[in-house]
Amino acid sequence: MSGRRYAADELMGLDPADQRPLLARYDLGRAAQSLSRESIASRRSGGLWRWHELLPVRSWESVVYLGEGDTPLQPASRLASWLGLARLNVKRDSLNPTGSFKARGMAVAVSRAVELGARRLVAPSAGNAGGALAAYAAAAGVDATVVMPADAPMANQAEVLATGAELILLEGLISDCGRLARLIAEETGAFDLSTLKEPYRVEGKKTMGFELAEQLDWKLPDAIVYPTGGGTGIVGMWKAFEELEAIGLIGAERPRMYCVQADGCAPLVRAFREGARFAEPWANASTAASGLRVPSAVGDFLILDALRESGGSAVAVAESDLAGMQGRLGALGLGYVSLETAAAAAGLRVLVESGLVSRDETVVLFDTGAGFKSEAITLPSPPRIPNDEEVWRQKVLPGLMPPGGGSKRSTARPSG
Repeated sequence: MSGRRYAADELMGLDPADQRPLLARYDLGRAAQSLSRESIASRRSGGLWRWHELLPVRSWESVVYLGEGDTPLQPASRLASWLGLARLNVKRDSLNPTGSFKARGMAVAVSRAVELGARRLVAPSAGNAGGALAAYAAAAGVDATVVMPADAPMANQAEVLATGAELILLEGLISDCGRLARLIAEETGAFDLSTLKEPYRVEGKKTMGFELAEQLDWKLPDAIVYPTGGGTGIVGMWKAFEELEAIGLIGAERPRMYCVQADGCAPLVRAFREGARFAEPWANASTAASGLRVPSAVGDFLILDALRESGGSAVAVAESDLAGMQGRLGALGLGYVSLETAAAAAGLRVLVESGLVSRDETVVLFDTGAGFKSEAITLPSPPRIPNDEEVWRQKVLPGLMPPGGGSKRSTARPSG
């Protein structure tokens, strides 16, 4: 990056000097005066805004809050056992207000943009970011335009329309949607909230790192496994750890960061393996996990820097593994997760089998979105049963009996 500094209280996109992302900086000494382990523990409400000293919105009146942040860090013992891990936790960001981690970034970015005078917003989206933008723009009382690939999941399209934003469906990839969003911004004066093309979506995403530190009693995990499209979450968490250390809340130790992509769109994996600083765009990008279908990321070098500085890596998983892993996670008690979350779990399995993640380490897997936000996978259709008790007894009950026959109903009686 150019190293130049700019005034914070004006709307900014990319660095005018080199067209690279700008990152927000804070008076960390001042933040440390009021932000301590004790003070953060005493803040029992407010979601991610509990960390307001390290967020860019200056006035609480400007905050658009729908309940984002403070998502659970759930021990996943059955998944851990299946993978052969001793300690695995899942960060359940699918429980955010709009069903994905994108709520974090848009909550902060929309709040700050409106505080700085924006009255019309635009962003390209593979799906979840568009729904989040629409929801937070509506809450802030400003207009929003979302540009999505025409094959974006219907749930995401419905979410945008239901929350009152203008939806444009484009025959192309997310990179093409970005070009149209940029044109709309230039011609209409709308502020462009594209991933890492403004400074504040990453600030919302970094709160995932803050929360991890607090939830693990201020000791970071050995490894973080994260499904990666635009990669703002990795950039944000890496920034969060730096800020937490600077104000004395954690030490210098860092988790290894692992980025997971699908093999039909893996520009960061390729760049990591080749030792490149920047990732070349991926031709003919294709994956059912729409959030991973990002052929080029404007913050590619920031993501790759974090992976390498942490001692982590990048892995690609087979497209054919996604649906099966989604079902496996559901059967292991993690609910109906997105295909992006399934990709992360498939990547973790590769990391364990290859020895990059040791079986006795503490690992955090990110669940970035709810399953209903993904395009539905094709499942066998259950048979339809007539409304006839005799048929139930002949056709339904036999298939539900335990091995060896007999009834599943308990015959045990209480003693005494």
